[in-house]
Amino acid sequence: MRKGETMIKIIAINPIPFKKRMIEFLFDYLFILAYLVLLFLSSMLIYIIFFNGVPEFTEIQSQWLVFFTSVLPITLLFTLLDYKHDGSFGKVKAGLELVYQKKTVQASLTRNVIKFLPWQLGHMGTIHGLYSDFDVLSIILSISATLLAVLLLAMTMFRKDKRHLGDLLAHTQVQLKGD
Repeated sequence: MRKGETMIKIIAINPIPFKKRMIEFLFDYLFILAYLVLLFLSSMLIYIIFFNGVPEFTEIQSQWLVFFTSVLPITLLFTLLDYKHDGSFGKVKAGLELVYQKKTVQASLTRNVIKFLPWQLGHMGTIHGLYSDFDVLSIILSISATLLAVLLLAMTMFRKDKRHLGDLLAHTQVQLKGD
């Protein structure tokens, strides 16, 4: 441990009330939704002004466009919020904080990549499906996204320590602020 660092203990039985987690999820969801609405409106404005309508994209172009405009910025923003402020807007609003066994940007990034992976897989499945009449690959991607999202949510809700896969890999835990 470096000078000035403190070792945070992962709590085996985490007393976060269900209501606080739902408040956290709601505010984070509303924040992401607001970002996506602004992204849609600005994209449509750009398409109308510069392209006289929405241009046609290949599947690969669509995959990269969605990744670079939605999943990557949100993942990086939540990584920054978790690292710099010990939690997202929802966590702050709900009175929660993210604690680390060892606070690093890599730990925060690992946690958020896992957390937003179902979203990316869902995009990939849907976009591929639009270009392939929803073939087997698009269905597999979509089902994988759903199963992973349910797994992460179930781990957050039903594990005694309230940690999901991203927390386990990053050695982090959401706790009540000040505990």
